[in-house]
Amino acid sequence: MYGWIWRHLPGGRASRTAIALVLVLAVCALLLLVVFPWVEPRMPWGDVTVGR
Repeated sequence: MYGWIWRHLPGGRASRTAIALVLVLAVCALLLLVVFPWVEPRMPWGDVTVGR
């Protein structure tokens, strides 16, 4: 998969590296700002009850 992405990026090695870095940062931002906040309320980890 990474090889396929690398082969399809335009430019030389320096521009490919810069574009790949921007893509990684964009994916991380999408996960942190959109996906994880949407998933978090649906996860059962917050439903902790302690009782006797």
